[in-house]
Amino acid sequence: MARLFGTDGVRGLANADLTPELALSVAAAAARVLAEHDRTHRPVALVGRDPRASGEMLEAAVVAGLSSAGADVLRVGVLPTPAVAFLVAALGADVGVMISASHNAMPDNGIKLFAAGGHKLPDSVEDEIEEKMLTHDGRPTGAAIGRVRDVEDAEGQYVEHLLKITPHRLEGIKVVVDCANGAASIAAPDAYRRAGAEVVEINSSPDGLNINDNCGSTHLDVVRAAVLEHGADLGIAHDGDADRCLAVDARGNEVDGDQIMAVIAVAMRDAGELTDNTLVATVMSNLGLHIAMREQGIALRTTGVGDRYVLEELRAGGLALGGEQSGHVVLPAHATTGDGLLTALRLMARMAETGKTLAELAAVMSRLPQVLINVRVSDKALVAKDASVNDAVARVTTELADSGRVLLRPSGTEQLVRVMVEATSHEVAESAARRLADVVSSVH
Repeated sequence: MARLFGTDGVRGLANADLTPELALSVAAAAARVLAEHDRTHRPVALVGRDPRASGEMLEAAVVAGLSSAGADVLRVGVLPTPAVAFLVAALGADVGVMISASHNAMPDNGIKLFAAGGHKLPDSVEDEIEEKMLTHDGRPTGAAIGRVRDVEDAEGQYVEHLLKITPHRLEGIKVVVDCANGAASIAAPDAYRRAGAEVVEINSSPDGLNINDNCGSTHLDVVRAAVLEHGADLGIAHDGDADRCLAVDARGNEVDGDQIMAVIAVAMRDAGELTDNTLVATVMSNLGLHIAMREQGIALRTTGVGDRYVLEELRAGGLALGGEQSGHVVLPAHATTGDGLLTALRLMARMAETGKTLAELAAVMSRLPQVLINVRVSDKALVAKDASVNDAVARVTTELADSGRVLLRPSGTEQLVRVMVEATSHEVAESAARRLADVVSSVH
């Protein structure tokens, strides 16, 4: 049987792939596994969701599954994913459940589990949960059935946490925030205003159907237009569950996750907060980030693609900052997962502290042109070990020398090979990427 848990929990088309029955089964199995790990007390589970319509149905199923297996349940309602992770730790829960499909379209949904302390659940525990779903142990009855209660002011507790760890007030900064009609529609504008910024909020009226619909971090043209219309200093765009953010400067130019990490890394170095003067990023980060960090005297460690690998490297090395080009940024001293609100507050605090514009700060890094071509293949494993492909990669790598980079990466979910080339000009990058794509597509 294929593994149920992907790199970011269980995800699929709500009520088709991800049914209430499956949600109940996952939740009940999780509670039973927790109870077996620690029999000293009744497990406590915390449940949050984003505002998509299917979340109401799935929340009911998850709560039923947890309580039917003997876990007490704390419901926190609609909140960002990082808020759920924070509250798991703050309220001493044994597990957290976030019901969200992040940046996916409204019809999808997902279930993400957090361990005690708000950390992502280890693969080994996910495997235990899958195994437990196949068994049918006796259910508790009477007083042993779990109880359910709502947490008062869960959003307020999260925002207070963010305000305490923001290093500088934001007076004088005008920001447009695109909430993607998602989980941060209340928390993000509230946090930025209370930190001192003048806030123009857009796409902050979720109705269950409009999450990520032509808005948010996957549609930066919307926040770009609003920044120019309102004469704002910057724009912040979140995704549906607000575990990441991207930005635009006052002129509407995109500031991606690599540039955001570069700005925050320099700020943390200056403040003595950047452990070992080291930043962690994935292999997909732009070569420009590598160059910029080298020039700033900051070491850059790279991991495989996925925020879980960034988290593993951060925890293993006791490091203070890591993230992805997509805008997932992790500051382990303050959060156990990517937190788009925390990231945005840090970015704006650096603007307020230095008096510099976002464009001036982002100029610490110059993005090299990057071309990505997805090549559909019949056997991605065969492509990865093909001699002609490896020879072609070696030739292009030699041609580019220190002024470019090649990355071939099989998709984790499809029969695709992703061909990525960076170079000093778009023309050079595109030419090299197309040559490599042709070689990849010729492998049978």
